[in-house]
Amino acid sequence: MKKKKLFYPADVLLPKSDFESFSVIACDQYTSEPEYWQEVKENVGDKKSALNIVLPEVYLSEDDSPRIDLINKAMGEYLADGTFVEYKNSFVYLERTQPDGRVRHGLVGAIDLEDYDYQKDTDAMVRATEATILERIPPRVKIRNNAPLEMPHIMLLVDDRDNKLLGGLKSKKDSFNKLYDFTLMQNGGSIKGWQVGENLYEDIEKVLTELKENSNGLLFCVGDGNHSLATAKQCYKNNPTEMNRYALVEVVNIHDQALDFEPIYRTVFGVNPETLINAFVDYCGGEYKGADAQKFICYYNGEEREVSVKGTTPIAVGTLQQFLDLYMTDNNGVTIDYIHGEDSLKKIANREYTVGFLYEGIKKDGLFEAVRLGGSLPRKAFSMGHADDKRFYLEARRIK
Repeated sequence: MKKKKLFYPADVLLPKSDFESFSVIACDQYTSEPEYWQEVKENVGDKKSALNIVLPEVYLSEDDSPRIDLINKAMGEYLADGTFVEYKNSFVYLERTQPDGRVRHGLVGAIDLEDYDYQKDTDAMVRATEATILERIPPRVKIRNNAPLEMPHIMLLVDDRDNKLLGGLKSKKDSFNKLYDFTLMQNGGSIKGWQVGENLYEDIEKVLTELKENSNGLLFCVGDGNHSLATAKQCYKNNPTEMNRYALVEVVNIHDQALDFEPIYRTVFGVNPETLINAFVDYCGGEYKGADAQKFICYYNGEEREVSVKGTTPIAVGTLQQFLDLYMTDNNGVTIDYIHGEDSLKKIANREYTVGFLYEGIKKDGLFEAVRLGGSLPRKAFSMGHADDKRFYLEARRIK
């Protein structure tokens, strides 16, 4: 067993060449836009690519067994034919230039899954930021169970106000071995990565130890890939091997200037808009105009209506989701979708029997405190940046 640490270097796999074709965006993006993934497929052609070893959620069906078999076969081929180069016992420091020109900084390494728990009332060092939907785990377990490698889009957030961890690495990057520097496809910006010098491993552990102590034991919050990490945990429970015990992740400072938090809005279908809005106001105890009121703008049929209520949870999205969960249980045929962007919300809310809810999102400076005090947030509570800013698949690790 490895000597116990907070964050581990890993045996990192990277493609030997043609990074531009290999690296594709996280599988849970553009789930309602198959044309995006068709363009990715056309860009990749018959080249070696992460597209062939992940399952974009836009293609999910009731039985994905044939596609999963092909994915696992491609993984095996890539491992056998020299597609990857392995960098033993490595951390990767990276700089991602987003489409807007801002640079986000990250550190790829591994966490011990015994330090992670997605349950709401946990004191684990690594915690989920949103409610984990348990029924979403088994399909992902089916993919990972027989997979010989992992290639995650998981991003963990660290509360490093003085930027000691990534700022310290940035200042020394010129002494590191550069691993890649290329443009990401489909308006993804660009990315550079360096292999961190082993002489800095103790410094990384020291900084993380200080951050954990300053945060009452909470070191990492899951920013992206919550269900992927929950799947890795379940697979470790099912098959507790040493390789299964760890998961490859990217750590990002929540205070990084390039990291934005944006609300994920709710659109409800199959309802009489006014009836639903009135039911929501009644659920909250009627209209409320106090200084701590939670405000919602409701869009429907080309109209808008603002309501103010006393929240039943500390954040607006929590109050609304709590109500919608109950409402949908009592009303068959009502469905919900999670929308990124105000313009998209308004457009979709113009459909018949549809209402969209707009509200203020959670501030990123308050995330760690919210998780410490109340556990995980409601599912789809926030998004880190725009879709094109999401992590692209690149680093991988053997798990068999």
